[in-house]
Amino acid sequence: MDAPTREYVEGYLPEDAVLEAARARGVGLGCVPIGAGGGAALRFLAAALRARAVVEVGTGAGVGALYLLSGMPEGGVLTSIDVEPEHQRAARAAFAEAGVAVSRTRLIMGRALDVLPRLTDGGYDLVFVDAAKVEYPRYLAEGVRLLRPGGVIAFDNVLWHGRVVDPSRRDPDTVAMREVARAVRDDERLVPVILPLGDGLLVAAKVG
Repeated sequence: MDAPTREYVEGYLPEDAVLEAARARGVGLGCVPIGAGGGAALRFLAAALRARAVVEVGTGAGVGALYLLSGMPEGGVLTSIDVEPEHQRAARAAFAEAGVAVSRTRLIMGRALDVLPRLTDGGYDLVFVDAAKVEYPRYLAEGVRLLRPGGVIAFDNVLWHGRVVDPSRRDPDTVAMREVARAVRDDERLVPVILPLGDGLLVAAKVG
């Protein structure tokens, strides 16, 4: 995708002032949020699934959560996990600015690999992952378990700045991105696609 086309796609649905402020806070904290194009895809998925129960791995400053919440039906609840308390403080500020009811979010502080096993099997419509890249393959196993049939799991950054297509790149994050993409593709329970939005969004529906 050439630069003008990418710019058009990413700017197709402009962000409001609340999202822009949340994005700026995320950049300031060093937790770069999902791009506008990927965020729009999350909102679309939440709306298409009528997702009432969503898990987010990596709260960041709340950008991804705002997109997810805006696509979920009224009364839907987002459970978001992050190991950094300052990230969740920033996200709470974003939710307050957006007028999100406190009852619609459940923020859990801790390592996702410690928290996810405590969540209910088959109890969620959508799982979104944007956290420690080296742990993506392990998030996959937990995320699929959490999904109901027909639910969707999504991973941000799967193109990892173009490094995944360069065989000379063998750093742990890049290797993990390749591994999760391969595992999703080879899992007979999943129907996957990579969307070339932002840094790459891998999406897969659970069919069994």
